[in-house]
Amino acid sequence: MSRVRVLLVDDQALFREALATLLATRDDIDVVGEAGNGDEALTRAADLAPDVVLMDLRMPVLDGVAATRRLRLAHPSVQVIALTTFDDDEDVFAALRAGAVGYLLKDVSSTRLVEAVLAAARGESVLQPSVAAKVVARFAQLPETTAPRPQPLVVPLSERELEVLRLVADGRSNREIAAAVFLAEGTVKNHVTNVLGKLGARDRTQAALRARDLGLL
Repeated sequence: MSRVRVLLVDDQALFREALATLLATRDDIDVVGEAGNGDEALTRAADLAPDVVLMDLRMPVLDGVAATRRLRLAHPSVQVIALTTFDDDEDVFAALRAGAVGYLLKDVSSTRLVEAVLAAARGESVLQPSVAAKVVARFAQLPETTAPRPQPLVVPLSERELEVLRLVADGRSNREIAAAVFLAEGTVKNHVTNVLGKLGARDRTQAALRARDLGLL
């Protein structure tokens, strides 16, 4: 499997250096470049062709939301994870609307950050638990509609997450799911965590019930 190419975008040089040092310890991740603002990020992304961009939101010249929107238009295959200090509603939903596939806070653990980068490279979305709660709360406020929606979630489940969800609903354990879909048990655990967060479920049973109510099963 090829290494995931990552571009770091943050106006704090020290934070970028710390991130680069952390990610450099991974054999499956390659930090290909850094940028100090959104405008520079667009130029660097065009030159370096990253798979994943870790994007701060509040930066000079061009903020992370605007940069994400332009980047996704110019390079749809590039996945953006918002990595920021702030999780207020305005920032969260602005980043997701702009096309970010993930939203993490800077106090995230190194393990979770690496998992998020790898998940984003696979086209999956990753949300901080507090952010997932906001997404679920916003979804609950949406007006009901009779129009059919195959996946009525603010942040939809990926195809892999749907596959895992169906096996969860069948009562399979993480080990059984891992064997069925040919993934490591730890990877399955991460998928289950993401599914619970997106559905706003506290456990596997509640996730299955809500998935059925939403027509996902």
